[in-house]
Amino acid sequence: MRTRHARLATVTSAIAVATMLASAGCVAGEGGAAAANDDAASGSAWSTDHLNIDFATYNPLSLVVKDQGLIEKALGDAVTVTWLQSAGSNKANEALRAGAVDVGSTAGSAALLARSNGSPIKTIDVYSQPEWAAIVVGKDSAIASVEDLAGKSVAATKGTDPYFFLLQSLDEAGVDPASVEVQNLQHADGRAALDNGSVDAWVGLDPIMAAAEAESGDRLLYRNVGFNTYGFLNATEDFVTKHADVAQVVVDAYEEARTWAIAHPADVSKLLADAAGIDQAVADTVVQERTHLDIDPVPGDAQTAVLKVVGPIFVQNGDVKSQADVDAALGSLFDTRFAEKAKH
Repeated sequence: MRTRHARLATVTSAIAVATMLASAGCVAGEGGAAAANDDAASGSAWSTDHLNIDFATYNPLSLVVKDQGLIEKALGDAVTVTWLQSAGSNKANEALRAGAVDVGSTAGSAALLARSNGSPIKTIDVYSQPEWAAIVVGKDSAIASVEDLAGKSVAATKGTDPYFFLLQSLDEAGVDPASVEVQNLQHADGRAALDNGSVDAWVGLDPIMAAAEAESGDRLLYRNVGFNTYGFLNATEDFVTKHADVAQVVVDAYEEARTWAIAHPADVSKLLADAAGIDQAVADTVVQERTHLDIDPVPGDAQTAVLKVVGPIFVQNGDVKSQADVDAALGSLFDTRFAEKAKH
């Protein structure tokens, strides 16, 4: 895990998830995680008795928050916390849109895409600046450059950072996207397709990508940290409007996890290895070499700058109707109050 000065910086349906949820009687505490005990003593009530939240192997802070029970400790028995794993940004967005989760983890590009297309979500925290996407080819592939992808088949999960990494890479190389056959496969399926020869290349996502390097000898054809957008923690507008007290607890827990994770990188790697079913050495690569956690959690100028580059690609590729939709989404995506409060 790098310092601030370093350069490198499945979801089931809403119905299925609903069967998992249980309610609990309200008891105590309104406010952030740190104030939970004082609020409990005061007899005030949380604004909801349930919280549905995701965890993801591409979001290491979510693994820490879940493993340490930080949200549960803050909310107490008054609120039932249900965890659901997201297999990718697109799946997290589906869960947010369906109301299956109140809070979900995506790449910044995926959050902007979702809001540009009308999904009522707000980014409430920035959990990482990762280098989690790159173009991958098999160890014996003759493909030597992005230009060589013209006329080839590439696996990528549409609506996620790897997909937008591909589009940016093709644009930079002067390759017409129409000349590339994109197979829309979930991340793990993309790796399998590459390894069994069903596609010529795959735009990977860590930790699956790091595992492909170590286990299959797959090769990173093209890397560009600038094409990776940040890790966004998003919540539905309804949740942040009606349950701001619980939203604050979530962000407080994330920032507590961030402090701990920066001080304990080996432990974070162990959590990732267990959650993803990968070797410790692979998890070390992801956490300590390709994930930058020591960042400002408040969504702002840095994230806006990255998304201004990605936004026009949505329109050019037909993923969003107009640039006006993208601009409106970018202007309304961030809700900074929770991360700002958590920093103090």
